[in-house]
Amino acid sequence: MTGGPRSRRDDAPRPPWGSFPLVELCALSAIVLGVWGLIARNGGLMAGAALLGSVAGLEVAVREHLGGYRSHSLVLAGTLTVTTLVVLLFAGIPRAILMAIGLVVLLASFLTLRQLFKHRSGGVAVKVR
Repeated sequence: MTGGPRSRRDDAPRPPWGSFPLVELCALSAIVLGVWGLIARNGGLMAGAALLGSVAGLEVAVREHLGGYRSHSLVLAGTLTVTTLVVLLFAGIPRAILMAIGLVVLLASFLTLRQLFKHRSGGVAVKVR
């Protein structure tokens, strides 16, 4: 064994771009944009900060989920549901129908993502560390 105990983060799947801190730089950029947006009272900058921060977090969730490291089934299912509902809202679907579609998409994607995690993690539905 080398140097000291391993952290739980050592077991996490590595990003495809290696050791370059891309997610961390995206999160830092989101913080800078958010502060700038607050100071300038600019909603566009704040929306950009929220989007950039969300993408950074979503990338980690997808990588950990697909790597069988941690289950993010509900976060990913929620993201798919919100994306679907936004597209359908702009397509002019009535809101009453959107609610039913949203529930179906959420349930179907959650169950599918949970099965995918069980497959990737070796049969474990939830990993507690």
